Amino acid sequence: MNYINGLHFNNIRGDIYGGLTAAVVALPLAMAMGVASGVGPIAGMYGAIFVGFFAALIGGTPAQVSGPTGPMTVVMAAIFIQYTGMYPDDPAQGAALAFTVVILGGLFQIAFGMLKLGKYIELVPHPVVSGFMSGIGVIIILLQLGPLLGQTANSKPLAAAQEIPNYLSNINSSALFLGVIVLAIVYGVPKFLPAINRLVPSPLIALFVGTFSYLMFIEPGATPIIGDIPTGFPEFRMPVIEPSLMLQMIASGLTLAGLGAIDSLLTSLVADNITRTQHKSDRELIGQGIGNTVAGFFGGLPGAGATMRTVVNVNAGGRTPISGALHAVVLLAIVLGAGSLASDIPKAVLAGILIKVGTDIIDWDYLKRMKHAPKAGIAIMLIVMIVTVTIDLLLAVGIGMVMASFLFMHRMTQMQVDGIKTITNSEEAYHLTDEESEILDQADGKIMLFHLTGPMSFSSAKAVVRRHASTAGYEIMLLDLTHVPSIDFTTSRALEDILLDTLDAGRRIFLVGAQKQVCDMLEKQGVTAHFKTGKLYHKRLDALLHAQKILKEG
Repeated sequence: MNYINGLHFNNIRGDIYGGLTAAVVALPLAMAMGVASGVGPIAGMYGAIFVGFFAALIGGTPAQVSGPTGPMTVVMAAIFIQYTGMYPDDPAQGAALAFTVVILGGLFQIAFGMLKLGKYIELVPHPVVSGFMSGIGVIIILLQLGPLLGQTANSKPLAAAQEIPNYLSNINSSALFLGVIVLAIVYGVPKFLPAINRLVPSPLIALFVGTFSYLMFIEPGATPIIGDIPTGFPEFRMPVIEPSLMLQMIASGLTLAGLGAIDSLLTSLVADNITRTQHKSDRELIGQGIGNTVAGFFGGLPGAGATMRTVVNVNAGGRTPISGALHAVVLLAIVLGAGSLASDIPKAVLAGILIKVGTDIIDWDYLKRMKHAPKAGIAIMLIVMIVTVTIDLLLAVGIGMVMASFLFMHRMTQMQVDGIKTITNSEEAYHLTDEESEILDQADGKIMLFHLTGPMSFSSAKAVVRRHASTAGYEIMLLDLTHVPSIDFTTSRALEDILLDTLDAGRRIFLVGAQKQVCDMLEKQGVTAHFKTGKLYHKRLDALLHAQKILKEG
């Protein structure tokens, strides 16, 4: 049995280089995510360590690197503020509840994987994912504008947007100086110095240059810095359950779990495309869930598959879980030995790095194609993005999925309706044989072929009844289900209504070509019981010949 998915030692050099490179990229991002969450930089490091290690060894995407991501950080920031705000006199209690939510989120992810729900994540339409991710990018940018200009970070995107005039009127020149340097590096180096960016990722360059500039050219205290960072192995935290808040905590945990699942499996698809492999979605959810559960026990941020770190890992040669696990071990070594060295990092430097993360998350590719994209998809994308920024992330995804589902149902219904044909002569049909066409033409409209095509569902049932009701003048109807592979309960009731209406009008009706699955449903609902002996046919020609004979006999 393969306990570690994709593990082998044939690529050890590439995995070591990939893991080291991913750790270099993850270092500034993990600290920045920790600061942005409100929990602190060390929480971001712990999240990268635990989620990165366990998701790599237990997950289903060998080359994936996991850790705190923009979307997960935004949600965790809201959760942390929510629960610490409930205990203003005892913030430690609120923090304990917040990390218990992280544990719950991890447990829910494990449950998702064990229930094999991973495949359903792939059903989320691209406009929903695009709007959601773009909204997350906008949120990150709005929340980091304050720290970039030397002001206190706001916890809500709309409030941060409203504070922009205040930020601009109270700019901290030192913070702005550092922020401009960082932004120039993170945007400029990949574009103008790609060779250097491949050797040393631009976020790490920005971290060192920004911090060095602060230490050399700016007076201590002139701009906010991270401050003291604890070192050593993290302390184990027992989960705290507050019965009165249990429903809220479950809802928060489900939000983290659902978002983490989407975030991780989307990154898994990216990894598949680069490495030409296939991930195991349910196993990936279990690995991510175990990583997040352990992170919650040790005060770490929740995480997910991180696209940037995964791409960097693969490009550096990483192909197996060794690289993802090594990245976590390297970060642990940094925390144990060099945490105190990071205390002088200015918050404006981390804000600049995060703003780049925010702009990278925005789906610019979809925005560029909006001119030629379907209008319905554009509407879904924009609504999801706006709701994500202004109201709630989970609500945004829910609204997007409902809209996409109705749109899909409308399209399927239209296809089903287009497949409903009332045929009384050969000119109206293309699928009939010459002999069948001749019989219809000779009947002069007295034989009506009611032909359905494709799987029929509840959404088209009314259309089936209306189409039948609009047809008159025939004496014998052939209900032709030859090209219908399946029907649901509602369609079976609609067909029964058609059958009874036809019989009540003194006309005859034959059932033709019902496949086994369709026939079984009609029998279960008692529809076939209305057909007398000799009125059920497997072949359309036999039914037409019988109808022709009845007409001749008068």
